[in-house]
Amino acid sequence: MDILDLLNTPVFTLGAVPVPISDLIGNICALATVYLALRRNILSWPVQILGSILLLSASIGAGLGGNASRQVVIIAAAVWGWTRWKAAKEEAGEVQVRWGTWKERIWLIAVLAAGTAGFGALLDWGGWSWNPYPDAYIFVGSLVAMVAQGRAIVEFWFVWLAVDLVGIPLAISGGLLFSGIVYLIFLVMVIIGIVDWGRRSKQRISSPHDISADVSRPDPA
Repeated sequence: MDILDLLNTPVFTLGAVPVPISDLIGNICALATVYLALRRNILSWPVQILGSILLLSASIGAGLGGNASRQVVIIAAAVWGWTRWKAAKEEAGEVQVRWGTWKERIWLIAVLAAGTAGFGALLDWGGWSWNPYPDAYIFVGSLVAMVAQGRAIVEFWFVWLAVDLVGIPLAISGGLLFSGIVYLIFLVMVIIGIVDWGRRSKQRISSPHDISADVSRPDPA
């Protein structure tokens, strides 16, 4: 048995659908990543890398070519985001969140639309995904969200929200029922993230000299 077969070994069934080890642990890491991002904790990036490696295996097993490619790009983007947050912490002692400019917002929407159309056409042409355009939307949306997260702008949560709304039915129809349930949990966490980061951004605008909690520590209760 090779490593891919081992990682895709089912550990239990959920609604008669087998849940492989890679899908289970990968999604636990994904949940931890969102929680750590909410707390502006730099550990969110290495946890995301680990989770993406595991979800890459799950996606290959489920025949989701776009989702598998997404995990590879997420790993690269996570390395970039890790360096961005590390530099921010060294410079200011924390990761300072803010609302994006209109230029940044237009860029996010344009890249999401054009990237989905282009990558979806590529997946369709090559026959690499059974549902190319939603698959491409999740791939491009995840990349755009991570770039926005690396820049510490609140809008990254809205991009993740858009990705989740497509990811839920796609994961379930692709046989990854556990992933679909995790996407539902993401929806709740994303909404919390929007409220929390939005509040912090407003506080920084009104009181720019206030020092927020260090990114390496959880916020006080």
